[in-house]
Formats: sequence, structure tokens, C-alpha cells
Amino acid sequence: MNDSQNARIDAVVLAAGKGTRMKSDLPKVLHAIAGRPLLDHVLDTVAAVGIDHTVVVVGHEADLVRATCGRPGLDFALQQPQLGTGHAVQVAMPQVRAGGWTVVLAGDVPLLRRETLRRLCEGTVASGAAAAVLTCVVPDAGAYGRIVKDGTGRVQRIVEAKDASPEELAIGEYNTGVFCFRTDRLVEALGSLTTNNKQGEYYLTDTVAFLVGNGEEVAAVATEDPDEVVGINTVDELAAAADILARRGN
Repeated sequence: MNDSQNARIDAVVLAAGKGTRMKSDLPKVLHAIAGRPLLDHVLDTVAAVGIDHTVVVVGHEADLVRATCGRPGLDFALQQPQLGTGHAVQVAMPQVRAGGWTVVLAGDVPLLRRETLRRLCEGTVASGAAAAVLTCVVPDAGAYGRIVKDGTGRVQRIVEAKDASPEELAIGEYNTGVFCFRTDRLVEALGSLTTNNKQGEYYLTDTVAFLVGNGEEVAAVATEDPDEVVGINTVDELAAAADILARRGN
């Protein structure tokens, strides 16, 4: 991280899912590209920006994930049952250090560039915002959550596609699932979550509306490359990610 910031940043990596669309008993984050598990690629990116403490949230085949991807500076938190992304982060927070910032991201985004993650973290710390979300703009954001802004371009909330109106679904700027929060604000916002949505889950994305409603700023930091933030859910997507990584020369 930028030495001038002296920022203490922890990371929470969400890796509890089974990944049913992979049609395999192997946890999704342990499927490999370039000879290494998806989760290892994510952990390498986190470490490369100077984050020295990470909590990985595990669930399906938790012991196997621990055994495969354990490394110094890594703790694990068990999410059982799995009640949504907000719940996953709640489970991790007892192991997150107080007083700094917390990055949250999924364990299935192996193409995320370290430069992008560094820009998100440093931008959040420097801006004084309570949080920032990494976004991307595409013609059709499909099943991704939409970034809803006011007339001045300030982030107001994130609405999941399943809960969105037709007008909201027309928004091209979407949530990549990569966040940086002031840790104290994150703890407060997590305590506000409910399951009042179509999936009956605790959405991490609902923290944004809570923070904004309490007068806090939530920044949007954009990447112009949708490939680097794509989540891997199928064997075909795994193969496509491997091709992209090979073209990068990683």
C-alpha cells in the first residue's frame, strides 16, 4: 500500500460456496487455472498489495479448503449455514483487526489485477469515504447488482438483479463484488442487515444504503475491464479465464 497512508487493511475472502454449476464435488474455489486453485490466485493478489492479514470464509468442504490454501497471515472462519454474503462477512469479523479498513471480495475472481485492488484500497483510504465499491460499466449487466446513483453521481445503493425494477435493470454500471470499507463503519452496517429480499438472505450490498442513509459517502471506483472481475461459475468460464491468464503471460 501507499506508505504515506500507513493504512492497516485486512481482507475477507468469501469462499464458502459449493459451486453447483461446476458439476463437481470439489469446492469451486479449488478448481484450478494455470495449475493453481482459483483461491490461491485471489490470495496472491491480496498479498501483492500489502495486505498481511486475510480471513477466508469457508463452508463446503471447509477442511479441504483449509488444507489446500493455508498460508502465513491467513485465518479461516466457518459459515454454516450459509445465509448470504452479508452473513459471510459477519462470520469473519471477529477475526478482523479493529481500527483500519477491510477489503471484501470473492474467492472466485482470479483475474483481478493487483493494480486495480491497490487503486480501490488507496482511493478509499485517501478519500475519507466510509466505503468504496469496485464497479464496471457494460451494455447489459445481466444478473449483477446495479449501482444506483443520485443526480450528482453519488452512490445511493446497490440493488440485486432479482430485486431490481425494470428501470434499475437498465443501469449498465454493476457491482463487481469487490469492496473496501472502514472497518468500524462495516461493523455498524452489518448489524443493520435483514433478510427482507427475494432471496431471504443477508446481502452485503445492503450495507451501502445503510451507510448513505447515515450521511456517509460510498465511492464508486471503476475498472474498464470486465474480464478481470468476472466470477467463475462453470467449467466453460474456468477455461475462458485460463485463456485470458495465458494471454496476459501470468
